[in-house]
Amino acid sequence: MARRRFFVEQVHRGEAVLEGEDAEHLTRVLRVENGQRFEISDNHGVYLAQVVEARRQRVRFAVVEPVPVTPAPVEITLYAALIKFDRFEWMVEKATELGVDRITPVQTERSEPGLERAAGKRLARWRRIGKEASQQARRARLPEVSAVVALPEALAAEERWRFLLDEAEGVVPLGSLLPAERAGGDRVALLVGPEGGWTGRERECALQGGWRAASLGPEVLRAETAALTALALIRHAWWSAAGAARTGTLH
Repeated sequence: MARRRFFVEQVHRGEAVLEGEDAEHLTRVLRVENGQRFEISDNHGVYLAQVVEARRQRVRFAVVEPVPVTPAPVEITLYAALIKFDRFEWMVEKATELGVDRITPVQTERSEPGLERAAGKRLARWRRIGKEASQQARRARLPEVSAVVALPEALAAEERWRFLLDEAEGVVPLGSLLPAERAGGDRVALLVGPEGGWTGRERECALQGGWRAASLGPEVLRAETAALTALALIRHAWWSAAGAARTGTLH
C-alpha cells in the first residue's frame, strides 16, 4: 500500500514540520506515533520521512531519504471560465488529480455576473482544495491556482499547443488535433468556456490569436465535465507517448 503523502512548508537541515489541520489529522485520526514513516513534499522534492515528534497540531519529521519522482511528460495549464462555485471547486479538485500544473479562472462575457467580484474571497479555498487533492493523488507538486484574469490575458498564453473547447458545429475533435510528435517538456493550454458558451467575438479573438477550436463530440457537456474529459485525453496522449518511448515502440 502506498504511503500517505503530505506537503510541508520546507525541508531544512533534514527536518520538516507539519502544522494545522493536516497535523491534527495525523495525530487525532491516524493516531500517529514516533517512528512511523510517511512521504513529504516541500513542493520541490519528495522525501521518505520519519515522525520524531507528534503533538495535536504539530508533527515533526526527520528525512530518511529522497523519493524518486517520475517527471510528467507534459505541462498543462487549464484556463477555465468562471462558473458556479460549487462546480468550479469540483473542477479544481478533479483537475488536480489529473495532474494539471496551473488553473487560471477566466472572466468571460457570459460568466455569471458577480462571480468575478466574489472569486477573490474564494482563492484561498481553491488553493486548499488543490492541496488536499494533491495529497490524495500523491502528487510531487501543488498546482498553481491563480487569481481571475480577463479573457484577453488568457488568450495571450504562450504554450506551444493551445486548444479552445468549442461546441460549435463543424469543429474538429480534440483527439485529431493532438500532435503526432509528443515530447517531454511540451506545454499545453486548455481553454474552457462558461455555461452559455463562447460569443462570436470571443471565438474570433481566440482563433486569430492562434488557438485551435476543439470538439469533444456532439453532446453538450457541462463546463466542468468538458474540462476533465479534455484533460484526461491530453494527459493520456502524452503519457502514452512517454511510455512508448521508454519501451522503444514509438515510431
